[in-house]
Amino acid sequence: MRSLDAEDHALVSAAIAAAEANSDGEIVAIASDRSDAYHDVGLHYAVLVAFATLALFAAVPRLLMWWHDLFTGWSAEPSLRETLTWVLMLTLAKFLAVLFLLKWQPLRMALTPGATKTRRVRRRAIMLFKTGAERRTVGRTGILIYLSLAEHRAEIVADEAITSVTTPETWGEAMAALLAHVRAGRPGEGIAAAVALIGGVLAEHFPKSASDINEIPDKLIEL
Repeated sequence: MRSLDAEDHALVSAAIAAAEANSDGEIVAIASDRSDAYHDVGLHYAVLVAFATLALFAAVPRLLMWWHDLFTGWSAEPSLRETLTWVLMLTLAKFLAVLFLLKWQPLRMALTPGATKTRRVRRRAIMLFKTGAERRTVGRTGILIYLSLAEHRAEIVADEAITSVTTPETWGEAMAALLAHVRAGRPGEGIAAAVALIGGVLAEHFPKSASDINEIPDKLIEL
């Protein structure tokens, strides 16, 4: 995914200004490299491998003898203490190996379930909306477009006046336009396209009034 540059920032800022020119709505656009580090995912996989190792030895005990003979050479049948020690050592080795491998962010991202990514992106979008847009406008007409680049996911979160006259399906076209550009490696154009479509919805429900002022800066925020 290509990073956002100065041209993207200018494009999005212009799109926000144009969209807000016909509406009392206030659009906030935020882009982030990723929404979460997903360290817990690496730990979950390591624990899963550890349990799978124990389950395998329980189901096929002769495998433990094979490991014992491999590292100690031919010897008498191991004692219970030796057997349990080998189980502990092999399980711990596999746990640490998986945990170490998944320290590499690209692999951890690739192995993170899609549903987990969706939940984390949604959670961060709501948190950013609450801190940066919710109830910051007189008419409660703020709306956030949040793009998480690493996950290739986006969210649209709106203030109470907007949600009272729209449904999540209202933003389907804007979301589709955004993600289509993101997949093509044009995140800035995607955000600008979504802003334009959202602006059309806001103009329909909240047309520009004489008393409206620009309450939130028209710019792309990059985290």
